[in-house]
Amino acid sequence: MKRGMFGMAALLLMVGCGEPTYYGKVDDTTYAIQECVNELARGEEVDHDAKIDKLIVYKKKRVMYAYRNGKVVEKFRISLGKNGDKGDKIKVGDYRTPEGSYCIVRKKCDSRLYKSLLISYPDEEDKARARKMGVNPGGAITIHGQPKWNADGQGDEYTLSRDWTEGCMAVPNLAMDKLWRAVENGVAIEIHA
Repeated sequence: MKRGMFGMAALLLMVGCGEPTYYGKVDDTTYAIQECVNELARGEEVDHDAKIDKLIVYKKKRVMYAYRNGKVVEKFRISLGKNGDKGDKIKVGDYRTPEGSYCIVRKKCDSRLYKSLLISYPDEEDKARARKMGVNPGGAITIHGQPKWNADGQGDEYTLSRDWTEGCMAVPNLAMDKLWRAVENGVAIEIHA
């Protein structure tokens, strides 16, 4: 049992966040990248009747709220990086999740972590702070789904009870599907301690 839990923990650490590797095929070990890319190209991924206009994350509570017209319409449990709630992200590799006001800048089809919503970190303030400290602020911070080994959601309780990303915010794949259909580029996201 201990070896099995260690193996799962190792898998979680290996998948992290960042730019995905595209395998170029769809089988039982990769997500359906081409289907996702085609959906984006057709502009069919947004349900205009269910649009979300703001996301708010509370890192210590491990929760994300989705708003429409000033009202909460969804609440999602999240996982962070292993230092996700230990302050603001400062540099690449610190496993922290940024704090501040950002926006969604791009949807990404991801072979390792289901679908992803890229946020606008680092902004100019983040970059200036990093320059002053002589460090790289990092980037590619996303809201993303689960690693491919948890495609069916059977491991959600395990992944949501641990912080395993490299600073991203991970949600269950069913939650990612809701966000994918309800969020457009430009949607505001506030990330609080």
